[in-house]
Amino acid sequence: MFNQKPVIVTLFCCLIYCSCCFAQAPKFSNEYLSIGVGARGQAMAGSVTASSNDVTSGFWNPAGMASINSGLQVSAMHAEWFAGIGKYDYIAIGKPLSNKENRSVLGISLIRFGVDNIPNTFNLIDSDGSVNYDNVTPFSAADYAGMLTYAQRLPSKNLQIGGSFKVLHRKAGPFATAWGFGLDLGILYKLKRHWQFGLMAKDVSTSFNAWSFSFTEEEKNILNLTNNDVPTSSVEITKPKFSLGIAYQTTIRERLRVLFELDLDFNTDGQRNVLISTPSINIDPHAGLEIVYKEFIFLRGGIGNIQKIEDVIDPSITTTTFQPNAGIGIKLKGFRLDYAYTDIGNISQVLYSHVFSIVMDLKINKKEKVKTNSNPNRPKPPKIIIEQID
Repeated sequence: MFNQKPVIVTLFCCLIYCSCCFAQAPKFSNEYLSIGVGARGQAMAGSVTASSNDVTSGFWNPAGMASINSGLQVSAMHAEWFAGIGKYDYIAIGKPLSNKENRSVLGISLIRFGVDNIPNTFNLIDSDGSVNYDNVTPFSAADYAGMLTYAQRLPSKNLQIGGSFKVLHRKAGPFATAWGFGLDLGILYKLKRHWQFGLMAKDVSTSFNAWSFSFTEEEKNILNLTNNDVPTSSVEITKPKFSLGIAYQTTIRERLRVLFELDLDFNTDGQRNVLISTPSINIDPHAGLEIVYKEFIFLRGGIGNIQKIEDVIDPSITTTTFQPNAGIGIKLKGFRLDYAYTDIGNISQVLYSHVFSIVMDLKINKKEKVKTNSNPNRPKPPKIIIEQID
């Protein structure tokens, strides 16, 4: 209930939601696209830049999508963050365009991350000064992303390249909307049997969101009376981010396969609280492990979100924290169900969440065309009968 300072309560999740846009600050722009898709990537702390090989590669490393071998591959995910307040949904489809050695694949991915049923208390107080809860209406604040991915396996077989063109849309009820575009590029190189290297350049084109706002004069007065700024149209910039992945995998007794990957994220949007943090360069390492038994059961774990926390009493004393993740997967006849136990923030502040996703390989049967005699009047060739002579 809105018992204390009811109007300030509204101010909104949509204002907080778009705060970085109002200041036109590039840091943490489009941060919802840093969460990741698929329970496999979540369980491995996002350390899949070099080992991603399915339709989810459209997000992690577009080059990995060229590894799809089925006629059609589909993936979907649903997750709820912050005790169910934020809902994250994802669906993707990938279709190989050719089955030759230089295979090419086209994919489409859709992402929605939103908070629904936010109370709009702009009209909570009537003109006579009384509180009227019937005037409270819900709205949603949501981020959308659509990705068109193309991946190509080069003739060298060991090298794959790919790119994802992103269309971004953000909306905070009837008050704020934004449209933007971006481009991701990726390279994947396989060295013999054990080593794989991946490089992902996210927002290499410098993505942007062009914001526009719609407030009535009455709503603007309420914002001014409650010491809140009235936002104006602006452009939010997302600077490039680079991820370098190194993966090593080996097979033990033909039944057990082990994969380990180390990723390094390089941010260019200013100093962050990461393991290697300077005003000019920020390096955020994270690692993942996957143990596969008979290509049927997948056990996964990962460590990420490594940060240095200052002591409240003595800031000169710092402690290093990290976020452990875990997960499991089961694959049966082209259908894989993945689960991850993870979160998207500091483990001492944000509760862990359960993430489920699926990946399905579908076959496309092509009907062969049977050639028929185009001229029905054309005489049929004589039958040749061979008889055995005694």
